[in-house]
Amino acid sequence: MITVAQARAALLDLVAPLPAEDVQLIDAAGRVLAREVRARRDQPPFAASSMDGYAVKSAEVERHAMFKVIGESAAGHGFDGTVGAGQAVRIFTGAPLPKGADFVVIQEDVARSGDLITIADAPGAKDNIRPLGADFRAGTAMSAPRILTPQDVALLAAMNLPQVPVFRKPQVALMATGDELVMPGEDPGPDQIIASNSFGLRAMLQGLGATVRMLPIARDTVSSLRMAFELAQGADVIVTIGGASVGDHDLVGQVAADLGMDRSFYKVAMRPGKPLMAGRLNGAAMVGLPGNPVSAMVCGHVFLAPMIRAMLGLGHAMPPLRKAILDADLPANGPREHYMRAIVDGDRINAFDNQDSSLLTILSQANALLVRAPNDPAIRAGTQVDCLPF
Repeated sequence: MITVAQARAALLDLVAPLPAEDVQLIDAAGRVLAREVRARRDQPPFAASSMDGYAVKSAEVERHAMFKVIGESAAGHGFDGTVGAGQAVRIFTGAPLPKGADFVVIQEDVARSGDLITIADAPGAKDNIRPLGADFRAGTAMSAPRILTPQDVALLAAMNLPQVPVFRKPQVALMATGDELVMPGEDPGPDQIIASNSFGLRAMLQGLGATVRMLPIARDTVSSLRMAFELAQGADVIVTIGGASVGDHDLVGQVAADLGMDRSFYKVAMRPGKPLMAGRLNGAAMVGLPGNPVSAMVCGHVFLAPMIRAMLGLGHAMPPLRKAILDADLPANGPREHYMRAIVDGDRINAFDNQDSSLLTILSQANALLVRAPNDPAIRAGTQVDCLPF
C-alpha cells in the first residue's frame, strides 16, 4: 500500500493541462481562462458624468453663479459643441462630458428657469466626473489561469472581447460495475441495490468543470466489461466504480490489464477507500474506485478533484486544509489515514460516531472530512484538527 500523498502524486502524473479552445463570451462563465487577455478599449472611453446635472467650467462654480443652458448630453448622444464662459450643458449620468467643461453641478444644487440656471446650494469640491480610462485602459490584462466568474464575464464584455481562450473541459467516462446494481427508478431484485455512486460522482465532476459520460452499468463478466471499456474510448479519464478489489467477481483490473492498462498503483493506506487502482489505458488516465458509496465519494474529493483541476490548468495544489476545534474526544487512529465525515460549524468540528463506508445518509449530512494521520493518538475535545470542507 502507498500513502495518500503518493497516490495523489501518481494520479497527477497521469494527467496534464488540456489544450485551449476559444469560446463565445456568453458561454464562458465557470470555464478556466487559459491565457492572459487584454482590453481592446478604454473604459470609460471618454470622460463621463457620474451624476445628473449641468456641465460647466470649474473656475466659474460658486454659489449663486448663473449660466445659460446651450444644449444637452445624454448617454449615447453627446453634445457636439464647446462650453464657453457662463454656459452650461444639461448632462445625464454616463453621458460624455462636453468640450470646455470640467465640472458637473448636480441637479439638486441648481435652480432652473427656462434656459437659465443658478447654483442655489454650495456645490462642494467633487467634480462628479469619471475620467477617461478610470476603470481600465486599452491593454489592461486579465491574468490566467482563473475560473471565470460572472463578474469576470462582465469585465471581459466591457473590454470588448467577444471570445476568450479557455482550457478544454476534461471528458470523463464514468462506469459503474456489478451484477447487484440497477438504475434509480427500476425495480431491484431481491439481491440488488440502486446504483448511487455514479450519480454522486457525476454531479461532483460536473461541478468541477468536467463533462461526464455515464456509461451503462457493466456486469461482472469479461464481455460486459470489455464492451464498457469500448464505450469509454475517447475520454480523457476513465473512472470505474467497484470491481477493483481481489474477489472472484472483481474483474475490472484483470480486464483493464488485458486491454493494455499500465498500472500505476493498487491500494492506498486510507479509510475509506483502500482498494483504489490507477493507471493509463490507451492514452487515458484510468482510476478504479471502490464500490462502497462513501469510499467512492471520498476518493472523488481527495483524488479525482485534484486531477480535474490539473487538467483545467489550475495547478497541482490541493485545496488547503482548514483548521477547526474538535468538539468531542476521538479515539486513537489506526495505521491508515482516515477521512471522517464531520460537520463544521464556525470554527468547531464534530465527527459522526458511525463512520461505516456504506452510510450515505451521514455523508449527506456532513460538510467536511476530518483528516486523521496514520497512528494518530487519541485526541481530546478542544484540540485543533485538520479538515477538508466540501
